[in-house]
Amino acid sequence: MSLPTSVRPSLLDEAAKIQDKAYAPYSNFRVGAAIRTTSGAIYTGVNVENAAYPEGTCAEAGAIAAMVLGGETEIAEVAVIGDSDEPVPPCGGCRQKIREFAGPEVQVSMMSRTGKVLTMTVGELLPGAFTPDHMD
Repeated sequence: MSLPTSVRPSLLDEAAKIQDKAYAPYSNFRVGAAIRTTSGAIYTGVNVENAAYPEGTCAEAGAIAAMVLGGETEIAEVAVIGDSDEPVPPCGGCRQKIREFAGPEVQVSMMSRTGKVLTMTVGELLPGAFTPDHMD
């Protein structure tokens, strides 16, 4: 679970660049996410809170929605940054959303506000995932 050489810092940079655009007036916990697709395109998202908790949207979900809107459905790499001294993993729901579009070997790099990075695979983050194969 260390930073592999294949992680491209630019994806973490993209997540960090947009983190301040998050709408988090209630928690003040801003999250930025960036997804690289198999075509090489990058899609980003931020968390958007709502006074009627839990009706907000996670950063990862926003990036996935942008990816689908862009006509793509295959994630090659994910980066997430949150307002924490430790790397922040995607919530359980977002792990499932990521798994819908990414194989278990896809890397998810998580970065703290201090620059600490933890990289895990989707399979490590969500073992035993419910996948489209279960729908057959």
